[in-house]
Amino acid sequence: MSSTTMIETAGDAGLIASPDITELPLWKQEGATPFLRIENITKKFGDFTAVDNISLDIYKNELFCLLGGSGSGKSTLLRMLAGFESPTSGRIIIDGVDMSGVQPWKRPVNMMFQSYALFPHLSVEDNVGFGLKREGLGRAEVKQRVAEMLDMVQLGHLGKRKPSQLSGGQRQRVALARSLVKRPKLLLLDEPLGALDKKLREETQFELINIQEELGVTFVVVTHDQEEAMTLATRIGVMNNGIIVQTAEPHDVYEYPNSRFVAEFVGSVNLFEGRIIEDQPDSVRINSQEAGAVLYVSHGISCAPNQKVHVAVRPEKMRISREQPDQQENCVCGVVEEYAYMGGLTVYRVRLASGKEVRVTQPNTSREASERLTWKEQVYLYWDLDSSVVLTA
Repeated sequence: MSSTTMIETAGDAGLIASPDITELPLWKQEGATPFLRIENITKKFGDFTAVDNISLDIYKNELFCLLGGSGSGKSTLLRMLAGFESPTSGRIIIDGVDMSGVQPWKRPVNMMFQSYALFPHLSVEDNVGFGLKREGLGRAEVKQRVAEMLDMVQLGHLGKRKPSQLSGGQRQRVALARSLVKRPKLLLLDEPLGALDKKLREETQFELINIQEELGVTFVVVTHDQEEAMTLATRIGVMNNGIIVQTAEPHDVYEYPNSRFVAEFVGSVNLFEGRIIEDQPDSVRINSQEAGAVLYVSHGISCAPNQKVHVAVRPEKMRISREQPDQQENCVCGVVEEYAYMGGLTVYRVRLASGKEVRVTQPNTSREASERLTWKEQVYLYWDLDSSVVLTA
């Protein structure tokens, strides 16, 4: 996904590829042409609107994730890209060509389903090569392309096996190889890792990224798993009730959510309701009865005087201590209700005087159990002035 530039090293006369960190990604380049353009797409099923007037640009070589819960419209949008559903209104343009009326099998697109949909009676090689044979390619070319793709997904030694003789992760890679062997311009993946266990899913995520980077194919992935989207994506489109509520890089979706929905859906967050008492161009102060304190946020917002807002603070941004810190703002007091030791970190649930429950996660840097907090201890929670964000929606 990164571009490279050639530089000469002092140690030899050759040239090596070095990342060009100055080049912006395509979606940040003014005037860049999108590879996939979705224009005002709406899909209705009777009186129900599954996808509501979505417009979105996706660029060449992106690994774009559509993230949302059940019923958010993400799979319906994916099926329209594939041609399995027709939009009620709007257009889909792929590589400059309007896909209106273009049949699924004529689009420069392939789709990998959550179920993998492998033929149980065919070998791995025959599953991967099935589409090539249907296109009438010669036996030698089919064999070569299948072998190359199986080697890429590290299954070259299992080509003669049947799907029933493979693990879940291996079947997933067969399905991926079959989807890519026809060299589509755009690959659509519907919950591609949903059937794998947690450890295998994490390992396969990085394999998927490496394969996508090696082939340079544009991927659009549908998932309900926030961690999966954060790991895979160049950008994320968060969906809710048929619309995309935020499109941004993973870091920005997590650190700068644009609404309460995004803040709560992507990761864990503490929200404190309050009202603006001081509004400066580069900062705001909020009086929060829930927090029992004045909260300071080091960025400005556009809002009315005394407007009700929410301050969002991620649990890992908070610090927890038995001793009261020196800072007055962004400091609240409560009692430990519950805690869970999870090896690398401990999760605390702290009840404030208002009754508000706050979640705090802390890394376990010490091996001594005696230093950890326990039930019913009074504690102070505090965080840096730039660790929170104000949400008006």
